[in-house]
Amino acid sequence: MFVKTQPARARLAPTVVLLALACALAACNKDTPADPAATAPGASTPAAGAPPPPAVSDTVAAMGADQLREAASAALREQRLYAPAGNNAMEYYLALRDKAANDPAVASALTDLMPYALIATEQSIGREDFIEAQRLYALMEKTDAKAPALPRLKQTIAAQQQAVAQRAEQEEARTEQEAQRQAELETQRREEQQRAQQQAAAQLAQQQAADREAAQRAAAARETQQQAAAQPAAPPPAASQPAAPPPRPTAGDLTPISTPQPRYPAAAARRQQSGEVQIEFTVGTDGSVTSARVVRANPPRVFDREALAAVKRWKFEPLDAPVTTRRTINFKPGAGG
Repeated sequence: MFVKTQPARARLAPTVVLLALACALAACNKDTPADPAATAPGASTPAAGAPPPPAVSDTVAAMGADQLREAASAALREQRLYAPAGNNAMEYYLALRDKAANDPAVASALTDLMPYALIATEQSIGREDFIEAQRLYALMEKTDAKAPALPRLKQTIAAQQQAVAQRAEQEEARTEQEAQRQAELETQRREEQQRAQQQAAAQLAQQQAADREAAQRAAAARETQQQAAAQPAAPPPAASQPAAPPPRPTAGDLTPISTPQPRYPAAAARRQQSGEVQIEFTVGTDGSVTSARVVRANPPRVFDREALAAVKRWKFEPLDAPVTTRRTINFKPGAGG
C-alpha cells in the first residue's frame, strides 16, 4: 500500500510486484480467452481518420493522487497491468505521473510495465484487434514517446490494417462474384426449364393431333362399314366365278423310283426279333421325302430309327403337289439288308 509518509516503500512496491508477476503474465495472456467480438477481423478496425483513443480515460484522470496510488497497487496485485481499459496499473500510474511528475516510484513502475505493454500490443496486432493495439500503443507512447519500439509498432499496425482492409475488399469481391455466378446459374436454369417446357408442350400438341387424326380415321372406317352393311350384297356374275381347283394328287399317284430297305438292327438280329413300324411321310413335288414320323411301332423303339432312315432315302416321280401317306415296314430275321 502506498502512503505519503513512506516514500521508500512506495518506490519499491511496484518493482517487487511486477517481478512477481513476470512469470504469470505470459500464462495469463495465453490462458485468458480473447473476446470473440474484439478479435473478429474487421470488427476491431477503427474508422478511417478517427482520432486515437486517449491513453488515460477521463475517469482515471479525474482521480486524486492517493486514490490513484491505491488503485495502481490493487491493479498490480490483481494482475491488471495494462487492461482492461480504464482500470489498469499503467493508466493509474500515468495519471499519477501527471499529478506527481517527479515521483521516482511512478517512473520506475511505468518503466517496468513497458515490456508487458509491448508484448500485449504485438499480440493484439497478431489477433487483428487494432482498437486494443492502438490503446496499448497510446499507453506506451504516453509512457515514453521516444521508446525504440514505437515506430515499428505504428508501422505494423498501419500495415496490418491495410492488409485486413484489402482482404475484406477481396472477400467482398469474391462474394459479389459468387452472387453473380449464382444469378447466372439461376438465369440459365430458368431458361433451360422454359425450353424444356416448350418442347414438352410441342410434343403434347403433336400427340394430341395424332390422337385426333386416329380417332377421325376410326370414325370414318366405322361409318364406311355401317354403310356397306346397310346395302344388300349383289351376287357376283357367273363369269367371275373361280374355276374349280385341280384335284390334289393322292398316294396312288406316287410312282417309286428308289425305295431301299431299312437296315436290320444288329441287336434285334442277335435276338432273332421281328417287328413292324408304321411311318407317315410327305413326298415333295420333286419326288423326295420332305418329312417322316413314326405313327406306330411294335415293339416300340427297336426298329424306329432304321425305318425312318430308310424312308427318308426313298425317291418318287415328281408331283404337282406334295402328298402325305403312310407305309408299314416289316422287320423279320434273315430278311433285313
